[in-house]
Amino acid sequence: MTTFIDMLRNITPEVYAALKLAVEIGKWSDGRKLTQEQKELCLQAMIAWEQDNLPEEERTGYMEPQACTSEQKDIPNILFSTGSGTVH
Repeated sequence: MTTFIDMLRNITPEVYAALKLAVEIGKWSDGRKLTQEQKELCLQAMIAWEQDNLPEEERTGYMEPQACTSEQKDIPNILFSTGSGTVH
């Protein structure tokens, strides 16, 4: 009997594309609806395949580094500064 790991090693780019499409539309290529278990297994297989075959920025769920916009610029503290432009 083939294990899940053995199956992952045999995924071709064509099989990966078919799994990805099935997850995206919720159906197999013949029109049958994916069960919840099938969706989960397909996603696991996709993510495992992507880990070995795609650069990080092309993988499912990738988000580029995020930065808070308030950290990108200095905001003057007008309440507690000692300059002449304070409000108190």
